[in-house]
Amino acid sequence: MDAADTIAAVEEATTTERTRIGSDKALIAATGANLAADAVWAATATREAGLAEALEAWAVEAGGGDGEAIADALARAERAASDRLERIDAAPGEPDALSVHLGSLEGTAERVGGGLLAPALVLDRFYLQVVSFFVNEADEGSADVARELRSGASDLGPARDALAALEESGRERAQAAAIEAVGVAYEEHASALESMGLDPKPIC
Repeated sequence: MDAADTIAAVEEATTTERTRIGSDKALIAATGANLAADAVWAATATREAGLAEALEAWAVEAGGGDGEAIADALARAERAASDRLERIDAAPGEPDALSVHLGSLEGTAERVGGGLLAPALVLDRFYLQVVSFFVNEADEGSADVARELRSGASDLGPARDALAALEESGRERAQAAAIEAVGVAYEEHASALESMGLDPKPIC
C-alpha cells in the first residue's frame, strides 16, 4: 500500500464522519449555535491555531532524527497553517478536541496520519460550511477568503510526501492514526449537536 492507497483507505473509512462534519450543522456545533461572523471566524482560528501549534513542535523534533522528507513535510504544513491563522481576523478560543488529540500523539507515523492527513480531510469539510455561511450572508469578500483558506487547509501534498517516506508498517500506523483523529473530530461534532437536542445524522 503506497501513499495514495493509504489516503484513499482513510477517505473510504471516514466517509460517514466527514460527510456529517461537513453538513449544514457544522457551524452550529463549532460555535454553540452562535451563527455570527465573528464566532465563525473564532472557531476557524481555533482549529488552525491548534494545528499550527502541534505541527511546530513536531517539526522541531523531526529535524533531529526523522527522515528529511518527513521533517520537511511537517515544516511546510506548519508554515501553511500559521499563514492561514494570520489571515483570520479573530482570536482562537479554547482548543477543539482534534487540537487536544494532536498534542497527545507520539511517534512519527502517528503524527503523519493524525496531524497531516486527518486535519486536511477534516478542515476541507469544515471550511466548506464556512464558505457557505459567508455566501449566505452575501459577504463575498469573506467567502473568497474562506475559499482560499480551504484550498490551503485541504492540501494533501505534505501528507502524501510524508507517507511516501514511511515504510509499509509506518503507513499502516499512519492510516490507523488518521482514522482515529477524524473520529475524534466527529465525536466532538456529534456531542455538541446532541447537547443541543440535534441529531448529527443528516435528514434523508
